Amino acid sequence: MSRVMIYSTGTCPICDKTKTLLTKWSIPYSEARVDLDRDQLKEMLELTNHARTVPQIAIDGKWIGGFNELTELHMDGELDALVES
Repeated sequence: MSRVMIYSTGTCPICDKTKTLLTKWSIPYSEARVDLDRDQLKEMLELTNHARTVPQIAIDGKWIGGFNELTELHMDGELDALVES
């Protein structure tokens, strides 16, 4: 399992943009489709204190936020340290 988890839906363009950026940055990720799996939705809600938007992103089981927070971590040079093996 990847250290990065993206909670997403099949109709979310920002989810697609997030996955594209992670691929571009060579960061492997797993995807949990909360629109298809109620257990994954429940997991996301518990992790994020009931966030109602996607994408939601976790690294090593720790919630970091959504697309904006991910790109801020990258721009600040902090993302690499979080995802290094």
